Amino acid sequence: MIKWSRIWAFSLIVILMFGVIGYTGLGVAKGITLGLDLQGGFEILYEVKPVHEGEKLDKGTLTDTVSALNRRVNVIGVSEPDIQVEGTDRIRVKLAGVTNQEQARKLLGEPARLSFLDPNGKELLTGDDLAKNGASVQYDELRRPYIALKLKDADKFKQITETYLQQPISIALDEKILTSPVVQSVISGGTASITGNYTVDEATELAGILNAGALPVEMKEIYSNSVGAALGAESLQKGIYASFIGIALIFLFMLLYYRWPGVIAIITLVVFMYLTLLVLNWMHATLTLPGIAAFILTVGMAVDANIITYERIKEELRSGKTLLSAVRAGQRRSLSTIIDANLTTIIAGIVLFYFGTSSVQGFAVTLMVGIILTLLTNVFGTRLLLAIWVRSNALRKPWYYGVKESEIGEL
Repeated sequence: MIKWSRIWAFSLIVILMFGVIGYTGLGVAKGITLGLDLQGGFEILYEVKPVHEGEKLDKGTLTDTVSALNRRVNVIGVSEPDIQVEGTDRIRVKLAGVTNQEQARKLLGEPARLSFLDPNGKELLTGDDLAKNGASVQYDELRRPYIALKLKDADKFKQITETYLQQPISIALDEKILTSPVVQSVISGGTASITGNYTVDEATELAGILNAGALPVEMKEIYSNSVGAALGAESLQKGIYASFIGIALIFLFMLLYYRWPGVIAIITLVVFMYLTLLVLNWMHATLTLPGIAAFILTVGMAVDANIITYERIKEELRSGKTLLSAVRAGQRRSLSTIIDANLTTIIAGIVLFYFGTSSVQGFAVTLMVGIILTLLTNVFGTRLLLAIWVRSNALRKPWYYGVKESEIGEL
């Protein structure tokens, strides 16, 4: 006798899952950050050296440099740059979506050493005396932009302006004189200004460089690579196209070979793909072409977990067991095999992430996320739906599970 309550429970679960996917899926997919190989941009590999001879380059210095570069990159509107340390003396910068490469190069490599010089060229103050985020764009009475500077030690600056009253104090950026205003009065508030014929964009860029501070190292560009926006879009289109073809062939195979369990596998595979994209979105991971390859690979491995389970169930059916007993035994006996197979892949992913470069690490992250979600969707998703359906007493003939009547009792 067919238990309609089980069929309704099965249908309700499927409708809820697909309803959530249909409502949020597009937003999740659009929220994933694309790498420069998919949206265009460029990358630079820098060799890092200490500023002063005899100094050692340690991990902390490299980390500070990465932080400074991140602050600088934000000035040109790249909110999610990919800046990573490679080895012991290199930093790789990937800027997706950047069109003005020369501006970015100047911003990244400019040491931005700010100096206040007396008339004889003696350094009175440096950029270290500038307060945190102390540079800002302001406007005079004629709406002309200038850079306002807030110094840490107001008393020190007051003494300097007292000493050099009615004398010029030059403000230099990397030995380039920006302006040489004459001290008209004693400045007691610790606030100075850099004036000149700046456009708004020039003033904003300069203020951003000053706020980023001087880099603690010297950086030499040793490699660069550029990907045009059109080429990136073409790569993305081809990657998506390849994904659809591969996934469609997988779905077709599961449907034709495993019949009704194949339908359940397709349902959980759709959920699996949605969850993978959702987790990558939550992690703010950057999706690259290797990441797309890893995504397709994990879909295949998710199918492999279902195949192991279904083959076990088919073996139990051929031995003459009832459908419910065959499903229980097949699920139980396949579990250890699935866990062992996926655990070894996770270990390989960890090794790839630890020793690989940025592209390989992206592949490894997508692979490990997919493997973990494979276990969740197969152990809980597929098995839950299959157990609910089998208990409904509908579609009980072995043919619906890929077993011919003539095969039963052969084992």
